[in-house]
Amino acid sequence: MSSDSDIQTTPRGFFCALCNTNLPNMPSVDQHVKGRKHQTLTTVRDTRKNQEEHSVFVSGIKPEISQTDISEYFQQFGAVTDVIMDKGKGVFAIVQFSETKSIQAALSCVEHRMKGLKLRVKPREKKEFKLIPKKKNNPQNLQQVLDRLRPDLCQLGSVDAQMKFIVERFQLGENEKKTRDLLVQLLQEVFVEFFPDSQILPFGSSVNTFGVHSCDLDLFLDLENTKVFQARAKSSTEQAGEGVSDDARSEDSILSDIDLSTASPAEVLDLVATILKRCVPSVHKVHVVSTARLPVVKFHHHELNPHSSLIINDIAQTFSWLQNCDPPVLPTVDQLRDMSCEEEECVIEGWNCTFPSQPIAVPPCKNTQDLCSLLAGFFSFYAQFDFAGSVISLREGRALPITKFLSQNKQDEAMQEEQPTKSHLPGPKLGPLNLLDPFELSHNVAGNLNERSHRSFLKECQEADKYCRSLQFQHKSTKGKSWGLVRLLTPHMEVQQTKPEQLTISIPFKATSLPEKLQDELQVAGDGFRLLWFQRVCCAVEVVLTTVLKCLLHAPADAVFREDPAAAEGTETASASFNSLNDSLESVDSQGEVTVGAKRPLSSGSDCSMSPQGKKPRLAKRGHHEVPPWTCVQKHMVWAGRRRVRRELMKDAECKPEGSCVDLESQVSAYIVEKEPGLKQPLEFRVQPQM
Repeated sequence: MSSDSDIQTTPRGFFCALCNTNLPNMPSVDQHVKGRKHQTLTTVRDTRKNQEEHSVFVSGIKPEISQTDISEYFQQFGAVTDVIMDKGKGVFAIVQFSETKSIQAALSCVEHRMKGLKLRVKPREKKEFKLIPKKKNNPQNLQQVLDRLRPDLCQLGSVDAQMKFIVERFQLGENEKKTRDLLVQLLQEVFVEFFPDSQILPFGSSVNTFGVHSCDLDLFLDLENTKVFQARAKSSTEQAGEGVSDDARSEDSILSDIDLSTASPAEVLDLVATILKRCVPSVHKVHVVSTARLPVVKFHHHELNPHSSLIINDIAQTFSWLQNCDPPVLPTVDQLRDMSCEEEECVIEGWNCTFPSQPIAVPPCKNTQDLCSLLAGFFSFYAQFDFAGSVISLREGRALPITKFLSQNKQDEAMQEEQPTKSHLPGPKLGPLNLLDPFELSHNVAGNLNERSHRSFLKECQEADKYCRSLQFQHKSTKGKSWGLVRLLTPHMEVQQTKPEQLTISIPFKATSLPEKLQDELQVAGDGFRLLWFQRVCCAVEVVLTTVLKCLLHAPADAVFREDPAAAEGTETASASFNSLNDSLESVDSQGEVTVGAKRPLSSGSDCSMSPQGKKPRLAKRGHHEVPPWTCVQKHMVWAGRRRVRRELMKDAECKPEGSCVDLESQVSAYIVEKEPGLKQPLEFRVQPQM
């Protein structure tokens, strides 16, 4: 049992009171107390406890009293390590000493007077350290807001009117915009005192009309002019010798501690965080994220109170759809670049960011579709989109084949090895959804999206596409029922689905997980890579059915795959593919429980259980991605007891299988065929390959 006092025993295991985490068993407890979260919180708690034991609470001060004044006064009782001022009203402070005996000396003093003020000094209030979990966007809160809007939405006459109504209710109001402008002005006034000639520039949703209530306020601190100021001040100081110029005197406070031309982003951010904590009223929860792709300082403001959130941002995907309408609603970024004049040309860190500064340069949109049609088109577009094999490019306004970026990443690695001193623009990080930043083509803005979230997004698009084609979406209900956006925004209940007539198993295309040799072949195939991938999957599934599951395979002559030269690589390709597709069963598109019978062997022996196959020349000639079905016959129950057999084989040192997972599973099937009785009636099933 762990000696950690924070671990409590519960009927279902253990509970860590410090981290507010349930733990099922002792190994989990031991692993948890050694983990980063528990260790970090333990350190934070110890630090705060130490601060409480070494500090006193001082009230009765006025805003004009400085931190230095308080520090100098309390030095008479002992060494002062820190003074934390009330930034809001400036009426109290916390004084921290290096030794606890200094606290007793300060508290024993009958009266404290400083600059005509009578100070009240008392011990710090002891508070139990408690983890406050991060607030996340609660879908129920959003749903409650939509529920309140439901009656008004149902009374409107069209989907277009409903969309405009929602935008008006959720977009940033004038008062919110003014509050944000005032905060920017306040930050500008504070930072210009420490960084002369610096600028605070807002960007993102707060200024581009996409902002909603309580959205984050994104700010950029421009220090380029400050670097020039600092260099000029140093130059004038050197020329004057011992004399100090006006610039140098004004720079002495904080710029003398850091050289902006050589300082790392982390050093600058730490300095920015210190200024925010000590000098900007109503700012709290200041946090430096120096490991982010673009290092950033995050903070909260009491008046603004923005809610940070990590959600799928569909704005870029909306842009992509509006670029692909017929005719397009939005021009591509390349088209906008061509509309710019020479004076507007802008290249930043190797990326062309040219953009027309005057709206008049952009011709009016020729698309006359209403909002209802565009919304339905958005869901239809992405419900059928090939996410696995495509990279969305807002710059070109089209989907690019993913194989283009497989080769690009390899070229980047090779160039970096050959010329390590030169900077190369890397390729994007590929994932389930690939959406290029139009002004930084090495950045996939959806790179952090996991597969589960992507599947959820795709499912919602498919459900919405189906609903948008119904009359309930397009026409107002005469009976007062929900219609249009109301039904679209209402969570759909999980309906118990009937058993499927046939089992469909999807094998996802994960380009980055494939063997390097196959990636090269796909890259050479260009736009025809999907057909080559289909062929390789056919080969892999044939290996599963014949070599692994020991099925007798009967296929039409034009669907024989073993004649293809790639068949020699079948086992190797299959093994590598299986290792990269372990979660393919999560993508099974079945609509109910799998019935015992023809489909069971396919899902038991391997994680990959679909069997498209066919010769590449025949498929290419045919021009579609379907081959005649296979008929498979199985005479033994190779799908039953595989785990037990696998465990026995792994225990036996003499019979322990060597090689890939395909070799292991093949030996498991061979063992069952040899040791177990055969079926009284052979099991026959069909496999229909499709892509």
